[in-house]
Amino acid sequence: MSETSITESAVVLGINADLPVVRESTTSRVILNNPLIRVVDFTFDTGQLLTEHASPRAVVVTLLDGEMDFEVNGESHLLHPGDMVYLAPDARHALTAVTPCRLQLVMVDAKAQL
Repeated sequence: MSETSITESAVVLGINADLPVVRESTTSRVILNNPLIRVVDFTFDTGQLLTEHASPRAVVVTLLDGEMDFEVNGESHLLHPGDMVYLAPDARHALTAVTPCRLQLVMVDAKAQL
């Protein structure tokens, strides 16, 4: 998706249909992107993982489907649908899909100019 405007509303339909869980894969799609906010949906098949990493932006992660082991600063949490994690900028985190999963990631740049 190309960059969207901060000052205009947007509607994105068919996200789940366009981003199915793919066997033995991790997939993602940028849903919304502008200087203030970036929304990305991910799917993970069972056992797929993201190794420890960090983001310079504040991040809100919501698990939409499945079960996921989500590690924040070395502490592991088992997430279920509807569970949410807030990651402060530069917080170290990693995750592993316990079952096929779908999650949504919202990254916010608090320093963005409106």
